[in-house]
Amino acid sequence: MHPLSVLLAAALASAAATSAFADAATFLSPVELDAGRFLPPPPAEGSPPALAEVAELHAIEAARSPGALAHAKSDDVTKDASIFAAVMGPGFDLKALPATARLMSDVRHDEKVAADAAKAHFGRKRPWIVDPTFRSCTREDEPLTSYPSGHATMGFSMAVVLADLAPDKAPALLARAEDYAESRMVCGMHFRADIVAGQVLGTAVGQDLLHSPAFRADRAAAAAELRAARLAP
Repeated sequence: MHPLSVLLAAALASAAATSAFADAATFLSPVELDAGRFLPPPPAEGSPPALAEVAELHAIEAARSPGALAHAKSDDVTKDASIFAAVMGPGFDLKALPATARLMSDVRHDEKVAADAAKAHFGRKRPWIVDPTFRSCTREDEPLTSYPSGHATMGFSMAVVLADLAPDKAPALLARAEDYAESRMVCGMHFRADIVAGQVLGTAVGQDLLHSPAFRADRAAAAAELRAARLAP
């Protein structure tokens, strides 16, 4: 099959899967799920900004240390709120915090709906499709799902919600979300615009969730639990 046919088939399959999953959004409205209303298109392939992004990724790849790559690979496979354990402090164990675990599961579900819908809408090629010489951490992700970064969306949406629960930790939470997003570039999984778009989308999702009455009911239970565990004021 021609490579373009493979990409087209993958895009259609991804769009169909996203459409089916989008119907299951728990808290976000269709308008809130529509990232196209505030995210600009990614740089056009072959344009000067896109070529600059390719050059940046090659520079990051050339400079990455074994330790940085190991950290990025760990972030690659970790897709839950445990990425914030070091910031939240000892005792932030989701297995021992059921209300908090439920809240973070709420965030994870709806932010993924939003991110998947945006990926299907924009259909940007992954770095290794644009330039096969990239040594990415994995090539298992769908080829037309680069923009926005799903990891960045998750990290920032969770950071916004956790910062609402523990405002004294807000700067450190947002810094960890940024670090988590940057790991995607260290891994060669996303371009810079993908990361920025994920930060914007994740922040918007976090704010929208905090304005949802149904979500705030779960937030109240998590807040009480974190206070009891002395993980939040």
